[in-house]
Formats: sequence, C-alpha cells, structure tokens
Amino acid sequence: MTDNIQEPVTVHGQIKWFDPSKGFGFVVADEGGSDILIHANVLRNFGQGSVADGARIVIKAQSTDRGMQAVEVLEIEPPEMEIAPIRDMEDISIDDLLAIEVMPARVKWFDKVKGFGFANVFGDSSDIFVHVEVLRRSGLADLQPGEAIGIRQMNGERGLMAIDIVLWDSVDN
Repeated sequence: MTDNIQEPVTVHGQIKWFDPSKGFGFVVADEGGSDILIHANVLRNFGQGSVADGARIVIKAQSTDRGMQAVEVLEIEPPEMEIAPIRDMEDISIDDLLAIEVMPARVKWFDKVKGFGFANVFGDSSDIFVHVEVLRRSGLADLQPGEAIGIRQMNGERGLMAIDIVLWDSVDN
C-alpha cells in the first residue's frame, strides 16, 4: 500500500479555517485543487497551538488515501486584514513595538468567545490582559491554558496588557 504514498511537496496557500477544539482545519493552495487537511499536531510541531483564519502558510503536504494532508509547517504569516484599533496601542509604531523586550510567559486562561484572557510572565504573578485582536495581529486564533508564549507588554489605561504575542521558540531563554 505504500506505493500510493508520494513524497511531500511544498505548498503555498492560505488557512481556510482552523478549529483548535476540533484539532484540525484546512489550507487552500494558491494553485487550487482540493483543500489540504492540517492537524493540530502539525501546527504544534511548528510551535503554535492555533492559526488565524486567512493566515498565509507554507507547508509540506503529502497525498494520502484520504486526500492531501499537511505533514510539516514551514512558515506562517498573519492574515492581512483591517483590525479595529486598540486605543492603548494607537500611538505605538512598529519600531517602538519591536524595541520592547519579549518576555517568556504562560497563558492563564483565554476565552475566544469573550475575546480576551490573561497571561503571566514567568516569575511574576501580575496578570497581563490579552485581547483577541492582539492574537489576530500575531497570526493566532486561540490560546490554551498553560500554553507557553512570548509576550510584549505595556501599561495601558487599565493595567498591564499584551501588545504582541510571539512563538515560544522566538523567546531567548
């Protein structure tokens, strides 16, 4: 039966949808064809627990008896979309944002339906507010309790808030 399995090919495309609670989603290839299944474990191997709908993605995909499936994520770019401004972040330039140190943190909880949650920097019990729009700007769709992330934070009108979330692997530990 291994005669039907072909070598993985590199595919450029876009996330059609991904549901972290179901553990899978689909990629639409730029060159068309059938949707490509992407499992949560393939994303986790890349260092992410979720990915935003509309994100650009480069994957290795393989044809199986059940159709095309992603076997490796090579690159993810957040979706290009108009995102409602967050008042506390209106005056921050990209250069100012990138100058803020990325801190290793853990997700305390996040509720996608409510659109927010909280995280804590390692060694500090202070809650950092995480807004769903910050996730979207970072190319993520959801966070799970206990998930390790890198976080850039600032003092907002109501206290500490995340202004950028990065992959755990991006944090210098």
